[in-house]
Amino acid sequence: MRRRDFIKIFAGSVAVWPLTARAQRSGMPIVGFLSLASAEGYQAQMAAFRQGLQQTGYVEGRNVAIDYRLAEGRVEQLAALAADLVRREVSVIATATTPAALAAKAATRTIPIVFEMAGDPVGLGLIASLDRPGGNVTGVTNMNIQITPKRLQLLHEVVPTAKVMALLVNPVNSTVAETQSREVRAAAQTLGVDLHVLNASTEHDFNSVFANLIQLRVGGLVIGSEPLFSSRSRQLGELTVSHAVPAIAGIDDFAAAGGLLSYGVDSQDTYRLAGIYAGRVLKGERPADLPVQQATKVRLSVNLKTAKALGLNVPNTLIGRADVVIE
Repeated sequence: MRRRDFIKIFAGSVAVWPLTARAQRSGMPIVGFLSLASAEGYQAQMAAFRQGLQQTGYVEGRNVAIDYRLAEGRVEQLAALAADLVRREVSVIATATTPAALAAKAATRTIPIVFEMAGDPVGLGLIASLDRPGGNVTGVTNMNIQITPKRLQLLHEVVPTAKVMALLVNPVNSTVAETQSREVRAAAQTLGVDLHVLNASTEHDFNSVFANLIQLRVGGLVIGSEPLFSSRSRQLGELTVSHAVPAIAGIDDFAAAGGLLSYGVDSQDTYRLAGIYAGRVLKGERPADLPVQQATKVRLSVNLKTAKALGLNVPNTLIGRADVVIE
């Protein structure tokens, strides 16, 4: 690994190493926080995780330390980051994103793991069942993969004459990308819409993606559930405005930045729930005895200002179902 890559990947972690070292000497419990994402764009979710810990009596820097390991979108780094947390003998590993959960499970069968993820933890082999996880893993599923086809349906309500749509996925996060592609293709077939699947593995790919949308004469874009896209939701929202593309994503920030629609689980709530579970594990509860929680709060935002600029009429029935309407 190149030295500058090493520095970038561990930038979010180096600052807390002295604290975690002191925590180990003093007997303070340490939570290892492992994520595929970067800190940029995920501050609110991390704050929500800490809020969940606090609800169980744990305050970072006071009676618990958090050792952050953020892969900055590089899936290939997760195994090494997870192994490092195991070597440091953290008390619990909290994982954000499906690849991080898989990496943690591969690294340890003994240290408790609490995940926040969009994938199916049973199908992926992380747990035995939602009610009785078994082993050392439990957590929160956010359903964002499952509701991605619903995003296509909602977008189709606003642009019913569009015959060509596109789905944006990150091929590096292959498990999530393949699942969403398969399910959205099925939804597109039901709607009688042709679907192009476009790839972006870094933010530097976004400009070429939007150039392709124009060439393909795409009538609408569904942005898949993916940490890279969530952390860059405002940037993506602004790009849809500048390219005049009707689009839907899963984070409220997307619609707030000018995207037409957003529809997704309240990620701050799921991270808070994961923080609560991490706190309960620190208090001595076993992951095997903690049923996996399934997120239920789904939010719909509609940007009527953008719809007007695009010359689109949003059905009143859709506006009436919206949690947030931007005018």
